[in-house]
Amino acid sequence: MDRPRRTASLRLLTATAAALTLTGGLFVATAGPATAATPGVAESDADFNGDGLADTAVSAPVAYVNGRGGAGQVVVLYGGGKRALISQNTAGVPGGAEAVDNFGFATAYGDFDADGFDDLAVGTPGEDGTADPDSGTVAILWGSAQGLTSGTTVSDPRPASHDWFGYALEAGDFDGNGKDDLAVGTPNSTTVDIVRGGARTNTLGGAYTVRFPGMSGENVLNNLHSGDVDGDGKDDLLTNGYEKTSAANNANYYLPGTASGVRATGAVKLPAGIITDVGDVDSDGKGDIVFGLEWDNGTVPRSQLGGAVLIAHGTANGPDLSGIQTIDQDTAGVPGAGEKGDDFGGELDLGDIDGDGHLDLVVGARGEDLADVSNAGAIVVLYGAKDGSGITGAGAGFYSQGTPGVPNSNEKDDKFGTDVHIDDLDDDGRGDVVVGANGENGYNGAVYSLHSNADGTLSASAGIYTSTVGISATGSAQFGVNFAD
Repeated sequence: MDRPRRTASLRLLTATAAALTLTGGLFVATAGPATAATPGVAESDADFNGDGLADTAVSAPVAYVNGRGGAGQVVVLYGGGKRALISQNTAGVPGGAEAVDNFGFATAYGDFDADGFDDLAVGTPGEDGTADPDSGTVAILWGSAQGLTSGTTVSDPRPASHDWFGYALEAGDFDGNGKDDLAVGTPNSTTVDIVRGGARTNTLGGAYTVRFPGMSGENVLNNLHSGDVDGDGKDDLLTNGYEKTSAANNANYYLPGTASGVRATGAVKLPAGIITDVGDVDSDGKGDIVFGLEWDNGTVPRSQLGGAVLIAHGTANGPDLSGIQTIDQDTAGVPGAGEKGDDFGGELDLGDIDGDGHLDLVVGARGEDLADVSNAGAIVVLYGAKDGSGITGAGAGFYSQGTPGVPNSNEKDDKFGTDVHIDDLDDDGRGDVVVGANGENGYNGAVYSLHSNADGTLSASAGIYTSTVGISATGSAQFGVNFAD
């Protein structure tokens, strides 16, 4: 079978050294109490400045910085209205902006030094080493009461063994000690480096490696994700790459977290699906795994025309593969229909949109054609059942730039739904939906915040563009291609 496209793993950021403060739209809120993460439930909102309001980090993958194409930037949208544009030329950030560094190609947030403020890990896989082009690097930008103000380079423990260090990032407390750890992957290795949470040094609390049982060689890893699937209080690691028997077969692997960290012992091969999320959708205290299968190729196991999402439920022994649930656009209650190239499931995120205490699922379909407009893109909201039994198709919502109130209109190759993220941006107890459209305005990209109403529907509040945040108009920044998770 054909190798699936890897656009879902694209992580590119763009920014100048400037930082600016603006207000307006859904990213303005009054202070409220921070909410703690719940075991087995999707990760809590990022809070970089500790004010109790959700913050969001957005990538602009190939943005120019001081005339250097592809240097990369990250835009941080703080819950109180402040917006910061960050690059490697920003004061306190390690390194310097260079062409094709791709600062922000991957991002992940967690409290790596356990000081109560979330930190942001930023991958720069195109960074050149002393004698090794594209060796890659990772920086942690430290959270504080002033937000993200300084950073530390994470030492690459095997600098001569790979390229593109920082291509994939994921945060999780894999040993259950209360400090978030950082998993770092490269596209050409099945070995994942785990950096333990600890002090603000370039080694944090030390590092170790774990190897998932996939195919070795080049282009063997796409994504990393985490969550507590077995409900033991330790995050487990999910890797997306390719199985050993065929270079064409996409597969995910579950590696359990233990008191000593992630271990390959007990690894479980999971279904295909280039993007995943973990959350307790059936209210049993165990994290369930949601897979996004964007492919039309019917030979990819469990794939559907136009794409699909799968749900494998967690148990005390890990993921249960005996009763996997499939939802696509031909499922009863789901708007639209499965059509070639929809990319339904190309991105997804779990969160409580209607505030009923049960997780909902937002699914990106960036390739959705609307009327005569190709690749305009759309998102679908799948709600958790009111009895807490799981995600259903009943009453699902469909939103595009043709939906009344959503800014702009459906245009060719906007790819509304390139990435999706759920955050309670206005502190009302309901998760709002942030949508990236990396093809907007000639692939400069844009981000849209959709407000969650009491009945679970969404209404638009703001559109954020490269001109809004100060990203260079040169080239195609692809702002909105990735949100930190």
